[in-house]
Parts: sequence; structure tokens; C-alpha cells
Amino acid sequence: MGPAEVAHGPMLLGVVFNVLLYGIMITQIYLYYTTYKRDRAWMKLLVLAVFVADTINTLFDIWYLYESVITHFDDPAFLVKANWRFATDPATTGVIELMVQLFFCWRIWALTKNIFMIAAVGLLSIGGGICALLTTYEITQIPEFVRFQEFKSVVIIWLVCASTADILITSILVWYLSSDLMVDRIIRVTMQTGLLTSLLATLDLIVYLANPTGLHLMLNFPLCKLYSNSLISSLNSRGGWRYDNSNNSVNRTLTDRQGAASSAFDEVRSGWKDEKDLASPRSPTKASSFRSLQSRQEP
Repeated sequence: MGPAEVAHGPMLLGVVFNVLLYGIMITQIYLYYTTYKRDRAWMKLLVLAVFVADTINTLFDIWYLYESVITHFDDPAFLVKANWRFATDPATTGVIELMVQLFFCWRIWALTKNIFMIAAVGLLSIGGGICALLTTYEITQIPEFVRFQEFKSVVIIWLVCASTADILITSILVWYLSSDLMVDRIIRVTMQTGLLTSLLATLDLIVYLANPTGLHLMLNFPLCKLYSNSLISSLNSRGGWRYDNSNNSVNRTLTDRQGAASSAFDEVRSGWKDEKDLASPRSPTKASSFRSLQSRQEP
């Protein structure tokens, strides 16, 4: 097997998935900015920062792949080593991962006010982000793909911290929100995206340890896009669902009047200032708010 096939075959597949998820993220960001215009400024800036970091990640990945398979076609000496364009991938992935996990850390704080949970998730997130940056440094020092296992301790800590933080985030949010009918859609979205990122990070680690050739790049390249999509999909999951007050259940049909629905949700929930106040059918005050929401949605 030639040097191009060893690392750049899996890399090509990883970039394809990366770009596909980037397109999905752009669609979600458009929906977010057109639907949730009343969100607080820091949330909008966070989404923008994630988008910029994701764009940089995709551009550098494509740039490096173009250099490898087009500019340096049939140049084995170039293909066996990574350059600085390739080395930016762990750094940008770590930055995106850190921003997304700290956002969910804020949500956990708004929900639980538990300093120990926040400390656990926050330390794991920061540790993973730092090790991702260290991975970029190690790649610049040891650029040969077949020698990547020489700095495996840094990669192990990075991916273990990332997957553990994702599992904690998902578990905590599911535990504290599971009794609320109106937010079970948030539970589903958080569980699906949180578990996906943790599973992909774990699988990436296993393949990295089992195969020294670079096969893990197929899993590592799309990782940052799963984090960014988890953030935006969680933000977008807040509106556009109808509450059926007659039987205390959620009608799982998206309304075409998402703009009006999201505005009403923003009023009821006050911009997620306290996750405990999320739509509970057992509260008379909140029930009246949802009756108002339902009347606003009906033509």
C-alpha cells in the first residue's frame, strides 16, 4: 500500500463527511438567525464564532487534501508527512469542541446550579481543548503519519476528555429534564448529538490505537462538525412545536408558523435564563402561557 493510500484515502472520506456536515450546519445557522432574532447577543456571537472556526477548519482540510492529491501527485516524499495545514485540524476541532461543551456547561448551570457538575464538565472540556492544541504542536514536531502514535498519550487524553464530557452533558440534561413533556424534544436532540460526538470520539480513539497508518482520520475529520451541529440543533429545537393543552401532550408536528411560535417560546422561557422554567404542564402559570401560545399559532 502506497503512502497516499495509507493516510489520504481515509482522509478523503473524512473531508467528504466534513463538508457534508458543514452544509447542514450552514442551513441550521440560517434557520437560527432568521428564527431567533431575540436571542441574547452572546448566543449569536457564539454561533458566529463556531461558524468561523468551522469554516477555517473546512478550508484548511480541503487545502491540504488538494495539495496532497493534485499539486503533489506522485510525490511520495510529500505524502508521508503532514504540514501545518493538516496540523490546524486538531486545533480548530478542539476550539469548536470547547465552545460547544462550555455552552452546554452553562445550560447545566442554569438548570441545576450544581457547582460540582459544572466543575466536572468544565474541567473535562478545558482539558480536552488544551490536549487538542497540544496535538497540533506534536504534529508539527512529528509530521510522519506512521509515527503519530509516538504522541498517543496526548491524543488519548484529548479524546477521553471529549467523550466523557459529552456523556456527562447528555446524562445530566436527560436526568433533569426527563419529567417535562414540553422539552422532551430537547432531550432527544441532546441525547442524539451528545451520544454521537462521544461515540465518534471513542471510536476515533480505538482506531487510532489499533491502526498506526492514519485510518482514524476518516473519523477525526468530521468530529468538529458534529459538535457545531449539536450546538445549533439544540438552539433550533426550542421552537416550532405545538402544545396540546387538552390532553397535556406535545403534538409532534412542526408548525409552518415557526416565527410566531419561537417568539412566544422566547417570552415564556425568557431566553433560557432558567431551564427549570421550561414549559411544564403541571404549572398553572405556565399552562396559561402555553394556552396563549396555542392561540397565537392558530389562524
